[in-house]
Formats: sequence, C-alpha cells, structure tokens
Amino acid sequence: MSELGLFLRTRREAVTPAEAGLPAGPRRRTPGLRRSELAGLSGVSIEYVTRLEQGRDRHPSAQVLSALADALRMTTSQRLHLYRLAKGADPGFSCRGKGAEAPRTVRPTVRALLDRLGPTPAAVLNRLGDVVAHTDAFERLVAPLGLLDAPAPNLARFVLADARAREAFPDWEHVADEQVAALKHGPFRADPQVAALADELTVVAGPAFTGRLETVPGLPRASGVLRLAHPEAGALRLAYETLELPADDDQRLMVYLPADAATEAALAELTAPPRQPLRLVAG
Repeated sequence: MSELGLFLRTRREAVTPAEAGLPAGPRRRTPGLRRSELAGLSGVSIEYVTRLEQGRDRHPSAQVLSALADALRMTTSQRLHLYRLAKGADPGFSCRGKGAEAPRTVRPTVRALLDRLGPTPAAVLNRLGDVVAHTDAFERLVAPLGLLDAPAPNLARFVLADARAREAFPDWEHVADEQVAALKHGPFRADPQVAALADELTVVAGPAFTGRLETVPGLPRASGVLRLAHPEAGALRLAYETLELPADDDQRLMVYLPADAATEAALAELTAPPRQPLRLVAG
C-alpha cells in the first residue's frame, strides 16, 4: 500500500455515512464509508477507488483528487496533504535537494522569540524530531521525564524507544502515533536522514514503530491536548500548538499551554525561576 492509498483508506474509514449525507443502513460492520459509497459520492468507479487504496494507481488527476476530498469532507490541511502525496509519488524529486542536512541550530530571531516566550514551555524541533532549542520552562517541564538526558535529544526516539515515555504519557499509544506521523510527513525514506532514523527505530523500538508504518498516515495533528504524568507536578493537561517556521528553516515550534486551572497552577510552580536565597546585609 502506498502512502496515498493509506491516507485515503484511513479517511474513508473515519467519515461516517451521516457526515457524508448517507443513511447508515442495517448490518454495517464499519462506522466509516464503504468503497462503493465513496465511489458514488466522488463519481469514480469502485475499481478505481480500490486501485488507489491498494497503491496500484498513484497518479490520480487533480479533478479526481478534488472529488475525493469533497466526498471525504477533508479539511484544508488534509487536502494539501492529499495533493502532496499525489504529486510526490514520483521519488525523482525532492524539494529539499540531495543530501540536505536537518538543521540543528536556529536563527537568532527564532532564538530571540523563544526568549520572549518567558515562562512558557516551548521548543524548536527539526524534521527528525531533534530538540534543537527550547525555553527554560520547557527544560523544567520535560527534564524530570528524561527527554533531555541524551546528548542530542530526539522526541521520536524518546517516545518510541525509551520505556520512561510510557509512564510519562498516559495516552502513549496516541503520542506514538503522532511521532510516526510526523516522521512520515514528507518524503520519509526518500530522505536519507529520516531513513537512517527509521532504520534505527526499527531495531530499538521494534513493533512499536514498525507496526505503525502501515497504519498511521503522515499527517500529524498541529494542535491538541497532551496529558502528562509528571513525577513532580502530578497529572498535567497541556494544550499544544505547532507552528511551522519558514520552509528554509525546516523546523517547527511547539508551544505548550495549560489546558485547565489545575495545570496552570502546577505549571506556574514547576516553571517558576529558582528563588534566590536571602542575604543578610550588615547594618
């Protein structure tokens, strides 16, 4: 199955008949759409939908892509991802160029932006998931989890291959899905650096990584709520936002905000600057 076929299948299975304006009907084994229903809604044959999902046709026309996107009620980001998958099916082209290194430094203005975020946990990641810069508050939040223990911290490697991550993230299965989706969000193995990391994760993470490659499409969520079981602050709920930096940076900014009042209070205590000891002044 191609990435295009995987994405179409997972979207078809996620859209209910009611959302598509169809009756559910009796004896339905799946809550999503059948291939025949998608074919009818998009005006293509069932055989063609099958070929697309099975990866036997990787170059649908723009008109077919638009019809499928309409039928599957795709958002703007999902439509962009669909078109990227269709246009990127030919491995002969990469927008990054041959041998482009994943940047491990940030521009001075990006560093200044992090400094201005002050007590907000935030970090800059490259396409490999390397944590290349972060705020002091981010360090105070994640250092007790073990994320920053490695000389070159990598979020994907920590989540998928470090046993401590399963304790830190109550929703570890979902968090692991998102990390695999982030690695696949691009040329994936056509990128030598991503391919090398994927080979490493295949060995050190095993089925936790390889089992997701065939089921998780490469479209990570840009925002959501992350639950943490923090060893010092207890249960936290953090709303996160992902901000893509300019294409030349090839990096993304992750910002974490408290999702409820209890987390806000715990986070304020956790990320507060260390108190300076009082000094006696001789009179």
